[in-house]
Amino acid sequence: MISAMTEPADPSSIQIPLDDLSATEALAARLAALVVAGDIIGLAGDLGAGKTAFARAFIGARLGVTEVPSPTFTLVQIYENASAGEISDVPIWHFDLYRLAGGEEIFELGIEDAFDLAICLIEWPEKMAGYGPEAWLELRLNPGGQGENSRRATLTPHGARAAQLMQQLVAPDV
Repeated sequence: MISAMTEPADPSSIQIPLDDLSATEALAARLAALVVAGDIIGLAGDLGAGKTAFARAFIGARLGVTEVPSPTFTLVQIYENASAGEISDVPIWHFDLYRLAGGEEIFELGIEDAFDLAICLIEWPEKMAGYGPEAWLELRLNPGGQGENSRRATLTPHGARAAQLMQQLVAPDV
């Protein structure tokens, strides 16, 4: 079960303490099991916050892919089912928008197709500058204060599907 508490600044947001890298990886794996084609996860946070580590764990849990390079220079990496028996054959598009000069540049990456047909992980979603999707789940990683690898994940839903996904993520296991 994921322990969550409501963030006072935004009543629709929740915070999840992540004591170490394995807790971050567990959160990524749980989310990976819940998403479907068309779901968009924005990974926000400062440099070194753990966005790429989260994406690696998510992609690994979802597709069994073991090598997940950061798309900092390629801007996008596309992953498809690596082996039979994994969760699904829905591709994952992993974007890193850090180097974009303007939000309109996202369209040069084929992002609209990804929004419809794939699961999207978008590092630096704020770089979309108003050109992004209406429905997406924002996952902001901040230092957790309990050690070098501790983090605090703040989840903020944008749209009904994102709110549903967030509630499934923090629901107790049945």
